[in-house]
This record gives sequence, structure tokens and C-alpha cells, in this order.
Amino acid sequence: MASYLKEEHLIFRDSVRRFLQKEVIPYYREWTKQKSVPDDFFKKMGDQGFLVPWADEKYGGFNADFIYSVILAEEFERVESGIGGCVLHNDIIVPYLYDLGTEEQRKRWIPKCITGEWSTAIAMTEPGTGSDLGNLQTRAVRDGDHYIITGEKTFISNGLRAGLVIVACKTDPSAGHKGISLIVVEEGTPGFIRGKKLEKIGQPAGDTSELIFEDARVPADNLLGEENKGFYYLMEKLQQERLMCAIQAIAAAEESLRITIDYVKQREAFGKPISKLQNTQFKIAEMATEVALGRSFIDDLIVRHMDGEDVVTEVSMAKWWVTDMAKRLVANCMQLHGGYGFMEEYAIARRYRDIAVTSIYAGTNEIMKQIIAKKIGL
Repeated sequence: MASYLKEEHLIFRDSVRRFLQKEVIPYYREWTKQKSVPDDFFKKMGDQGFLVPWADEKYGGFNADFIYSVILAEEFERVESGIGGCVLHNDIIVPYLYDLGTEEQRKRWIPKCITGEWSTAIAMTEPGTGSDLGNLQTRAVRDGDHYIITGEKTFISNGLRAGLVIVACKTDPSAGHKGISLIVVEEGTPGFIRGKKLEKIGQPAGDTSELIFEDARVPADNLLGEENKGFYYLMEKLQQERLMCAIQAIAAAEESLRITIDYVKQREAFGKPISKLQNTQFKIAEMATEVALGRSFIDDLIVRHMDGEDVVTEVSMAKWWVTDMAKRLVANCMQLHGGYGFMEEYAIARRYRDIAVTSIYAGTNEIMKQIIAKKIGL
């Protein structure tokens, strides 16, 4: 057990597991087939206190520490990847609203994010830009006490359901990355159009879509922070986003290894369980070692992140190494399942398709290596 876990954390983990056992595990295979979670699921999470638990009590939170977010990420990941969107909402998007928002904005937005009345999304990626934020084409032009936003976004997680969307857009097109601002667009805004739901090879129950802004008229009061400071805000928040990605990946690796160890003990070949074959034992030993190394690294980063340290270099290392390791591990686990590992009814098959995207989102692993190289003086 990690040294940072206290009794209240264990109690919270138990409550999350009970919720998942009742509200998710009996149904998630059907959600996967339908490629959607029920409309009321987010509200159910809010009713349990699982949404933005770290927020101040005056907004409806309970001032929880970061470990509560870690527990939610781990427990949801151990059931299935891409279900619920609470990690994205709690620890990636709402922190922008909370840390950059004025008191009036917080009072207007945060309570509904906590109850589950609103889910959230952040719209950065565009069809032609990928990781190149400085080349954003979405424009926001000031018109009196409004901004007029025009442009298209793609690969937006939670895009179809989000009541609030933080849009990265150019307010000074001539300034490159120094001309980006963050503007909050609320559902029902004229000119804000939900595009098609995108068909993915993995995490099918997760809502990923296109968003279109056709002269969307947004109150100037919805500007987050200062105009033209959006790029710097995004850079500040990416440490936690990438750490959460690594936390989910190590949880997926641990769960994949667990189910594979159970499987090889039961599966027989040549008159004995395949767990008795030397190749199986060596593969399992190698994977268990990598998981232990990854977990140790992640646990150290969780504590350092909570202490307010700048661990961008180490988080970038963790994000690329743990997600790459998890992809290798899941492929090896699938191989040890034999033909059954290719069947949808077996959890390892679903893990195989779902883990692939972890090396792409939150900044590709190639970008992580560029960051590391720059940070160590290359």
C-alpha cells in the first residue's frame, strides 16, 4: 500500500468500488456495445461526491486532497478505460475554471460541475494542427461585450455532452502562441454546433466528437484569465493532465497483469497449467518488474506534485515510459491468453484496443521526449 494513503482514503476507495460494483460493472459491456454511457450517469457520480471533490465547500466540494482524484482514476480504470469521464472533468478541465475564473465565474460554473448538471470539455486540437497549438486557426474577435468565435475542433473528449467547453482560440492571430486565449462556451450558445461523434478503435463508450463554431456569440465575461495568456495557462496545467494519464496507464497495466496471472494458472496445455511453463514464468516476471518500477515512479511523483514541486521533466518521463510499457505489457498479456485473448468477451482484448491511445493523447510520447531533452539542456 502506498505510504501516502490514510484511513479516509481507504474508506473513499471502498465507497468508489461499491458504486462501480452497483452502477457500472453490470452494465459497462452493454455501454461499450452502444458506444455511450447513460445520460444520467454523470449526475449519479455527482450525487456520490465523486465530481470535483477537491473544490471548496462553499461551491459544494469537500476540500479533498489530490489522493481522492488518484483513487477515482485508478478505480474507474480498473473497470474499463474511457467510462464516465470523471478524470477528464475533475482533474484536467475544471481546474482551469477554478484557478483562472473570477469569483463570479466560479459561483456560476463550479456548483453545476460538482452536482453533475454540467460535464465539461476542453477544445484545443484542430483538424490541421495536432500538437502545434501556435498554429490554431479558431478565431475569437471582440465585438462590444461579446466575442465572435469561428473555427472547428476535433478529437474533443466529452464534446457531445459537455455543458461547458473551454475553447482555445486566437485573439491575436499575428502573435502565434502568444495570441491564444481561453474562452468558455456554454451549451445553447448560438453558433455552437456539436459535430459528429467520432468512431474510435478503442474506448468506444467514451464520447469523442467534433465541435464547430459558426460565429458563435459568447459574452466577453466568459474569458478565462487574461486575453492572450491562454498558451501559458495550458502549459501550467499539462503537468497534472499528464500525471493523470500515467496514473491511469499504470492502473491498466496492473489490472492486465492481474487478470493474466489468474488466467495462466487456470489454462492448461501439455497436461499442466501454462503458468508452469518457463516462458510464461519469465514473461510474467519481466512484466511484474516493469509494473513495480512504474508504480514506484508514479507514487513518488504523486507526492511531489501534491507538495507543489515542478516535476514537468519527471512527469513527461512517466507519461511516455509508463504508457509505452503498458502497451507492451498488454500485448504480451494478450499473447499469453492465446486465441481467447482476441475475443471481445475477454477483458484483455478490450484492454489491448483501449491502451493504444494513451501514447497519443495529453501530448504524444514524441512530444514528451522533446520536453525531456529541452529540460535536460539539449
